[in-house]
Amino acid sequence: MKNNDMHELPSFSRRDALRATTAGFGWLAFRGIAATAPRGLAAAGPRPVAPVARAQRVIFLCMAGAPSHVDTFDYKPQLQRDDGGPAPGDYRRGARLLGSPWEFAQHGESGLWISELFPQLAKQTDRLCMLHGMHTDVPAHPQAFVRLHTGSSQFVRPSMGSWIHYGLGSADENLPAFVTLNPPSAQGGAQNYGSAFLPARTQGLPIGVERESRAFRRDGGGDEVANLSNPRRSREAQRRQLELLEQLQKGRADAEDDAVQAVVESYELAFQMQAELPGLLDLSKESKSTLSLYGIGEEATDGFGRQCLIARNLAAAGVRFIEVNQGGWDHHRNMREELPRSCSAVDRPIAALLEDLARSGLLEDTLVLWGGEFGRTPYGQGTDGRDHNNRGFTTWMAGGGVRGGLAYGSTDEYGIEAAEGRVSIHDWHATILHLLGLDHEALTFQHAGRDFRLTDVSGTVVEEILG
Repeated sequence: MKNNDMHELPSFSRRDALRATTAGFGWLAFRGIAATAPRGLAAAGPRPVAPVARAQRVIFLCMAGAPSHVDTFDYKPQLQRDDGGPAPGDYRRGARLLGSPWEFAQHGESGLWISELFPQLAKQTDRLCMLHGMHTDVPAHPQAFVRLHTGSSQFVRPSMGSWIHYGLGSADENLPAFVTLNPPSAQGGAQNYGSAFLPARTQGLPIGVERESRAFRRDGGGDEVANLSNPRRSREAQRRQLELLEQLQKGRADAEDDAVQAVVESYELAFQMQAELPGLLDLSKESKSTLSLYGIGEEATDGFGRQCLIARNLAAAGVRFIEVNQGGWDHHRNMREELPRSCSAVDRPIAALLEDLARSGLLEDTLVLWGGEFGRTPYGQGTDGRDHNNRGFTTWMAGGGVRGGLAYGSTDEYGIEAAEGRVSIHDWHATILHLLGLDHEALTFQHAGRDFRLTDVSGTVVEEILG
């Protein structure tokens, strides 16, 4: 007999049960991530700087396309002697060694070997710290270029400049802490100055874009850089608009823990930059002697000279990380004609930058970096070019606590592979952070439930190059 007082329980099929419960697993995962991830601006605050910091800022002279180390800074007399002979080992079957067409000589009290392609930089020899044992993972431009900038060639990660901004904070709240001049639109594009999962305010400010901007040409100048002023509103109107936004934001219950606050702060920074940044980009008030020192006004050196002089101004104003980009180093062919042109474009401006920084005292706490994503092969590609070589190449540093006049590490007798004093990209990043007073293992950011860092799970500081 049926009991009318008892309620029948609803029946569920297994499919219904799974449909009803699976969303809960996603919610649990999301809840775990949200519980561990940093929230709001509190997580974006600057990290304490160690008292052993040797540098306060970085200027990275980035040579996109991979300069040939065996034609510039890594002298290989054995390669010269065996010019035309077979490349050793299994590096490339049938390849013939190609000796450098340019002479090398020792310079300065240190006697570092530098190619005749850099006559002006050779005068700064005793300020340079050569890293001849560099190596990286992949001999392909996009992956190696992104790895050079972010430490990873496989995933979207914060750029080195963003990590430094995050770690050191801003020296001047009215200026961006990270600026990149003339960044390439290819080879990873904005990823090379992006902040990824770090706070958005740590990403780099691009000024000019390679092949698309007139900002650093003789017919351009600072006045050609877009978006430095607001043509639609006066400064008074912009100021009132910002004050209104701030008042509205303060009225929110969660105002102190809200991404909206970060947007308001970005508007404030943009407003302040309109007053200060254009002056740093305007070279019209520089003396004729200074312009001449950097090669500004001369066809070969004008574009890169402008960038280097602007980099000096930004560094003096307190910008933490300045990247200066020069492409065109991918010399698979026509090397005898193209490589001298590339070197001439940067030689005089770089020498001027080092001299200028030293004269003002800024070089002592400014770390200057030079290099590309990898090097070139000692064997020829055709009769007048070189292929990619990720197994061994050269970068150099100057100022900022490194030992000048030092050649650290080496490649083998032909320049094929890093042999002694091997330095990986993670080692390079670890050393840069160390010179800035940052522990590369402690500078972390929690994202998706784990701690991330610029050097991933490796990296060793190259103690031997520290001054």
